[in-house]
Amino acid sequence: MSIVRGPGAGRPAPGPFDVLAASNGGPSLLSLRQVRDLLPVLMRVDSVDLRLVVPDEGRLPAVRALALDPLDARIRQVFFCDTPDLALSDLGLAVRARRTHRRTADCTVRRVPLEPDEVPLELRHAPAFSTEVDVLPGGFVCAGALHTDVADDLVLAVHRGHAPVRKLLSAAQQEFYAAAVPAGPGLDDLTVLGPVTVLKLKARLPELDRPLVAEQWLFPDGSRTLELSTRCAPEEAFAVAAEVKTCLAGRGVELTGEQDRRTRRAMASFAAVVRG
Repeated sequence: MSIVRGPGAGRPAPGPFDVLAASNGGPSLLSLRQVRDLLPVLMRVDSVDLRLVVPDEGRLPAVRALALDPLDARIRQVFFCDTPDLALSDLGLAVRARRTHRRTADCTVRRVPLEPDEVPLELRHAPAFSTEVDVLPGGFVCAGALHTDVADDLVLAVHRGHAPVRKLLSAAQQEFYAAAVPAGPGLDDLTVLGPVTVLKLKARLPELDRPLVAEQWLFPDGSRTLELSTRCAPEEAFAVAAEVKTCLAGRGVELTGEQDRRTRRAMASFAAVVRG
């Protein structure tokens, strides 16, 4: 994620900068310099994802504070496609398939970083393509993703080695993939890693006018990660960030934990098994 802006200097001025760059007694999401870098980006993306990974010691208190009931969760399996040494991830590209209980399975090819201006116009306006910026404590990153629905049975077939990975990707996704990594690895070089079981639910809190998505990732070693997120339109980013920060702080949810790279962590654990 090389586009994540590094720490900036100086103190934030009053106004919208206070929302992301400072909080009343709470941690800052971004430095002042990062907020200034983010402003022009917001005008060129489709959506903004505000994300927070709750530290291990704060996970159970957060579950209680947000009244998260696991029986309300939707069960999801996430499969990653990469080489055993994670060459694709190192190049900033992710191929992911998901099976979701009582939902259609899907496959996504996501490139990070990817500035909106780097996307061909035809692809930029394709219904299945989205540009977004992820904002999390310490930085932000632009990404582009191309999505397609796939048959649930196909995901299982690929996972079990009965069908090649390329079968998961649409023609447009295969083209997007090839353009992103022209020197390889090719789709036939990829191995299915996973799955990770994810419990996803939406917390509807009276302090927020939108749901707060909670995802608990269950890793092969028995460890868990809780991520809280919400998506909004670019023009709403500062207001929504203020609402979420105030809500979480008011409920005593810890915001100062190191932001775990959950996807990389999951892939690394599965890749280690493949390598033996």
